[in-house]
Amino acid sequence: MAHFENPILAGSHPDPSVCRAGDDYYLVTSTFEYFPGLPVHHSRDLVHWRQVGHVLDRPSQLPLQGVRASGGLYAPTIRYHDGVFYVVCTLVDGTRETGNFVVTATDPAGDWSEPQWLPEADGFDPSLFFDDDGRAWFTAAREVENGLRNEIYLREFDPAKLALVGEEQVVFTGVVRGSVWLEAPHLYKVDGRYALVCAEGGTDFEHSVVVASSDDVAGPYVPSKLNPVLTHRHLGRAHPIAAVGHADLVRTQHGQWYTVLLAVRPYGGYYYNLGRETFLVPVAWEADGPVFSPGTGRVEETYPVPDLPAHPWPADPEPFSSPELGAEWFFLRTPEEKFFSLTDRPGHLRLLARPESITDRVSPSIVLRRQQHRDFHVSCSLELRPGGPEDTAGLVLRQNEDHHVRLLLGAGGEVALVLRAGGRDEVLARTDVGGPVVRLGFEARGQSHQALVATGSAVWRPLGEPFDGRVLSTPVAGGFTGVHIGLHATGAQGDGWADFSGFAYRQLD
Repeated sequence: MAHFENPILAGSHPDPSVCRAGDDYYLVTSTFEYFPGLPVHHSRDLVHWRQVGHVLDRPSQLPLQGVRASGGLYAPTIRYHDGVFYVVCTLVDGTRETGNFVVTATDPAGDWSEPQWLPEADGFDPSLFFDDDGRAWFTAAREVENGLRNEIYLREFDPAKLALVGEEQVVFTGVVRGSVWLEAPHLYKVDGRYALVCAEGGTDFEHSVVVASSDDVAGPYVPSKLNPVLTHRHLGRAHPIAAVGHADLVRTQHGQWYTVLLAVRPYGGYYYNLGRETFLVPVAWEADGPVFSPGTGRVEETYPVPDLPAHPWPADPEPFSSPELGAEWFFLRTPEEKFFSLTDRPGHLRLLARPESITDRVSPSIVLRRQQHRDFHVSCSLELRPGGPEDTAGLVLRQNEDHHVRLLLGAGGEVALVLRAGGRDEVLARTDVGGPVVRLGFEARGQSHQALVATGSAVWRPLGEPFDGRVLSTPVAGGFTGVHIGLHATGAQGDGWADFSGFAYRQLD
C-alpha cells in the first residue's frame, strides 16, 4: 500500500484551512507580515499540493505597512458554497485597517474581492459554516477576563451582504481549567449533530485539539469526554513532532474524513527553525465525535494515501526564468513601490539598492521564500552595481527584524557575514573577493550553519566558522513564523542595483 509523508506543506505554513469543491481541494495558511498574503494551494489527492496564487495579492487588499513581525494575517478559513469561495481572516495590529474581514472569489486562483471588513466582529480566528438549511454562521475566538481565558461566539452570516446579522451567542468556553488560548473554532454537521472543533493550550508545546457537540447550531455545546482529542504534549519535547493543533476537517467525495493541522519538527533540542508546518491526518467519526489518527491517537510521519487518484504536479520552472516571480516568492510587508525586475536582464532578478533596512518595520528590497528542510543548501550568483559606497547585496536568513543572518557583498568587494541576535549585530567573518561578482551560499546540517563564498568557477570555500542556527528558531527569536531565505539589496542613495542568478535551494542528504 502506498504511503505519504508528513508534513504535506513543509516550512512555515501555519494555521491551515481546507475545503473541497467537487474533486478539487483548496488550502490556505497564515502569512503574518508577508505580502502577498494567504497562499492558495490546490490538490486533487490531499497529498500533492501546488500553489496557484494568493488570496490577497493587491496592495489595496492588504495594508501591512508598519506591521510588527508576527503581526498581520492570522488564521484564515476557506469555505466553498454554491459556486463561491469565501475566506475569512484577521489582520492583527494593522496600522491602517485591522480586525476581521471576508473576501470572495469564483476561482480560488484569483482574483479575490476587496476585503469586506466586519467591524462588529471582534476577536480573531474567524470561521464560516454553511448549514444544510440554507443558513450560514460565523464563529470566532475572543479574549475575556483580561486575556486570562478565551470564549467562542457564534453569529449568523449573510452571504449575499457579506455581513453579520442577528444576535451573537457565546457557545463554548473551553475544556481544561486554566488553559490558555481557546481558538480556531470550526463547525461541522455530521449525522444531524453539530461538532465544534477548536484549538486549546496555546500554539506551542501545550497545543491541542478539543471537541464539543450539540443538537442545535446555537448550542449548548457539550465537551467530549475524550478531550483533548489530539495532542502531543504528553509525549515530551524529544518527540519528532510537537505542538499539534489548529485542525480543520474535510470530507472526501468518497466519504473519508481527513484533517489538516499544524505541528512543528524540533531539532537540536526543542528548537524549530522551520516554523509551524501543515500535516495531514485521517479522521473517523464515532458516537463521541471525531477520532483523530485512529489506532494511534497521534500525528504520524507517514500514513496510507487517501482513497483518491494520485495527482502529482509538474516541477516548478527554474527561478527567474519568466517575467513574473514564482508563487513561492514574496515580500516583507506591502511594497509601496516596485523595487525588482525580471525583464531588465532576462534570467536575472534585479533588485534596486534602496535605503530601507531589514532591521526596521518597513518594506525593504528583499524577496523571500521559506526554508523547508532541516538540512539544506542555498546559493546564488550576484553582481552588484553600487550607487554609493554603502551599497550591499546578498543572502539573508530571516526570522525577524532582530534575529537574522546577513551574507552581503559590499561596494568595495568585501563579503561580510553578520549575525543579528536580540537586535544587536555581530560580524562573524569577512573576506575580500576583489570585485562586484561573487557566489554566496549557506549550508545547514541540523543547527550547524556554514556560510560559503566562491568566485568564478572556483569551488565553494567556507567563510568563518559554523554558527549556531538556534538563534533563528522560534523558541529563541519569538513570534509565529519559521526562517525565510531572502535575496536582499540596500543602499543609502537608492540608485544602485544587484542582479541575482543561479539561485539554488535543495535538501541535503
